[in-house]
Amino acid sequence: MKTIAIGSFFVLFAIAAGMFANPAFADHATASVSTPAGTSVPGCETTNECYIPYEVTVDVGGVVTWSNDDTAAHTVTGGSAADGPSGVFDSSLFMAGTTFSHEFEAVGEYPYFCMVHPWMEGIVTVQEAGADDDSMMDGELMVVVTDSAVKGGTQVDLEFSELHVNYEITATQNGEVILQETAHAMEMTASHMVDSVGSDDNPIDVEIVSLGIGAPGEEDNWTGPVGTVATAKVVPEFGTVAMMILSVAIISIVAITAKSRVIPRY
Repeated sequence: MKTIAIGSFFVLFAIAAGMFANPAFADHATASVSTPAGTSVPGCETTNECYIPYEVTVDVGGVVTWSNDDTAAHTVTGGSAADGPSGVFDSSLFMAGTTFSHEFEAVGEYPYFCMVHPWMEGIVTVQEAGADDDSMMDGELMVVVTDSAVKGGTQVDLEFSELHVNYEITATQNGEVILQETAHAMEMTASHMVDSVGSDDNPIDVEIVSLGIGAPGEEDNWTGPVGTVATAKVVPEFGTVAMMILSVAIISIVAITAKSRVIPRY
């Protein structure tokens, strides 16, 4: 019994580690946004990658933290270049390698921009706590994005809350589109292969855009939401680590079992 308990501990640890690393199990209490390298030069606005991700969602009372990963100084200023600062939040000038955080206390959509480089724009959406749970009950489309490392690339797995979802998946890395496909998911799951591997410094950004729910070729009868329903950053190295832990757990079970085996003497 001790052998089983010890082995099970390692397995449970690997599974739990994978769960906590998966954004699908996170709530909306916090969100992180990166100001990537090169944003001080126009161009990032064409793909909405001046702030990554371009749009984040937090619950009321949630905190968004921006990190300046560029070599230039930037601001995170509520409002827009066209209308000017809203006065809701402003980082002032924050230098490379530093961060700025703001707590959002009211439901709403908060656009922001950089006062030094006005082509840089992003959006924070603030919702009531538990809004995702309510939307699931109302039948709105929900998507869970997970990932795993494979030889020479990454497998992106999708789990939908509905059958027959028509969607477009786009994966970008370092500002370059590395995957863009239009697909139909007959079941509630689907997988896509990306010929690249993400890292903490260079993640793969995945966006799922719903085109409607229904049979292929019957666009006029499609229902459900249309537009972006999920974004995620893919850094599958952790999956490899979890698999290594799981492998060690299995080896440990075998080894401990072998040592505990009673060998009859003749």
